[in-house]
Amino acid sequence: MNPLQDNINQAVQQMTEYLTANPKATSWQLKVMFHLSSSVLYLALGKLLAEKKITLEADGINYNITWGAEAVAKQAAENANPFQPN
Repeated sequence: MNPLQDNINQAVQQMTEYLTANPKATSWQLKVMFHLSSSVLYLALGKLLAEKKITLEADGINYNITWGAEAVAKQAAENANPFQPN
């Protein structure tokens, strides 16, 4: 692996541990807490999103992040009716 991939995997692990205990956070909180560059932060969030472990909701320049069962249920509801406003 290259150093960027190592940093992304480490960020995913840190975020997973944190979000397991605290199912809601913002992208800014995670960036500051784990001292992440923007690139590593968003690539790690993208990996968690692709694995369907989180949902992201835009809030200005930040994202609200939801972890776990609530995230999966919300994603399933959106997929069931993509034209229904939230």
